[in-house]
Amino acid sequence: MTLDTAAPTPAPRRSGPLAGVRVLDLTAVVLGPLATQILGDWGADVIKVEPPEGDLMRANGVSTVRGMSSIFLAINRNKRSLAVDLKQPAGIEVIQRLLPTVDVLVHNMRTAAIERLGLGHAACAAINPKLLYCVATGFGEDGPSAGQPAFDDVIQAACGLAGLIGHEGGPQSGQPNYVPSLIADKTTGMALCNAVLAALYERTQSGQGQYVEVPMFETMVAFTLAEHLGGLTFDPPTAPAGYARLLAGGRQPAPTLDGHVAMLPYTGDHWQRFFTATGRPDLHTKYGSDDRHARNARVKELYADMASITRTLTTETLLALCRQLDIPATRIHDIQDLPQHPHLQAVGLFQPQQHPVVGPITAVRPTTLFGRTPADLALHAPTLGEHSTQVLQEAGFATDEIDRLQANHTITTTETPR
Repeated sequence: MTLDTAAPTPAPRRSGPLAGVRVLDLTAVVLGPLATQILGDWGADVIKVEPPEGDLMRANGVSTVRGMSSIFLAINRNKRSLAVDLKQPAGIEVIQRLLPTVDVLVHNMRTAAIERLGLGHAACAAINPKLLYCVATGFGEDGPSAGQPAFDDVIQAACGLAGLIGHEGGPQSGQPNYVPSLIADKTTGMALCNAVLAALYERTQSGQGQYVEVPMFETMVAFTLAEHLGGLTFDPPTAPAGYARLLAGGRQPAPTLDGHVAMLPYTGDHWQRFFTATGRPDLHTKYGSDDRHARNARVKELYADMASITRTLTTETLLALCRQLDIPATRIHDIQDLPQHPHLQAVGLFQPQQHPVVGPITAVRPTTLFGRTPADLALHAPTLGEHSTQVLQEAGFATDEIDRLQANHTITTTETPR
C-alpha cells in the first residue's frame, strides 16, 4: 500500500509555556507517560514512540475500543504517536534521524536494554550535543541494585511505604499493604517532569545538553522519609524513624452517627474552640491544647476523646460545626462521586471530549493554571501510529522512504477520522 504523503498535516500550534519544546518520548506504562503528558499539557510537542504492539497501558483499565483503555486515555493526551519497531536497524535509524530535531529524550527502559539498542546517552549526545537525555530508572545506576526490575508495588515495598500502611496501630493491624494507587509511579513521574523542566532552564544558561537520572527507589525513599526520618535525623539517632503523630493510630477519620468525617483540628486554638463548642472545655485543660508538644505526646488519647464527641453528631452537624469554627474538615468522598463534587464542577476539572475513535469521553483537564500561557487539551490520546507519517515528514523523510518503512513493517500507521 502506498501512502499519500504529499502534504503533511501541521501539528497544532500550542499556547502553553513549553510551546516550541520538542520531546522524544520513549517511555511506557505509567511513570514516564504521566511525566510527558504534563509536558504536553504545558505546550511541548511530545512524540510518543511505541512498539508495533503499542504501549502496554493500551490494554489496562476499562476499554470500549481495543487499544484505547481508560488509563491510556488518561495519561497520553497531548502527544503524537510514532509506532516504530526498534528491533529493526531501520527503526533505530528512524530515531537517530529524529534526534537532531528534539530538545529532550525521555525513557524509562533499563540502561542495559537501551544501550543494546544503540540509543544510550553517549550515542544520542554524539548526534545532538544539546540533547537533554532524561531517564527514569528503578534504582540509581551507582548502587548495587542498579538494573533490577522495578514496578510500583516493588518500590512501595522497598521504600518503606507498604510497611507504614501496616504499622502497629494502623488500619491493617501489622499487615503490610500497598497504597491502592500507583503512587510510586506517579510521584516519580512528577519528579521526572520537574527534572526535565530544571534541565531545560539550565540549558538556557549554558547552551549545553546533559544526562539526567531520576531513580524511583531513591525518589520514593526521600518522599516517604520527609516526615518519617524522625530520630534517625540525628547522629547518633535519638529515636526510631517514624512520625509518631501519624503512626500512633490517633489520626483517623472521625466517626459520626451516620458515617465518618475527615477533620483536623490543627492548632491549639482549633482544639480549644472544638472542645468548648461541644461542652467539653475540660479536655482542653487535660491535653494542654496550647502546647503542641504536649498534644503530640498524647495524640492517641486526644483523638479517642475527640471521637467520643463526634460519634454523637451527624455528619452534616459535624461539618457545619467545623465550618463555623474554621476547623479543616470534609466528608469522605467515594471516587465514584468526584465528578459530581460541586467544587470540581465549578472549576471545570472534568471536561467532556469527543475522541475520534472512542467517542464521548470525560477528561481531567490540566490542573495548573497559567495566566498568560494557558495549558490546554489540544490533542486526544493517539491511536497507535496515528502520527507516524506526519512526524517522519517533518523530519525530512521522503515519501518513498516512508512507504518503504511501512512495507517492511518498520513503522505502523493508522488513519484516524477527523
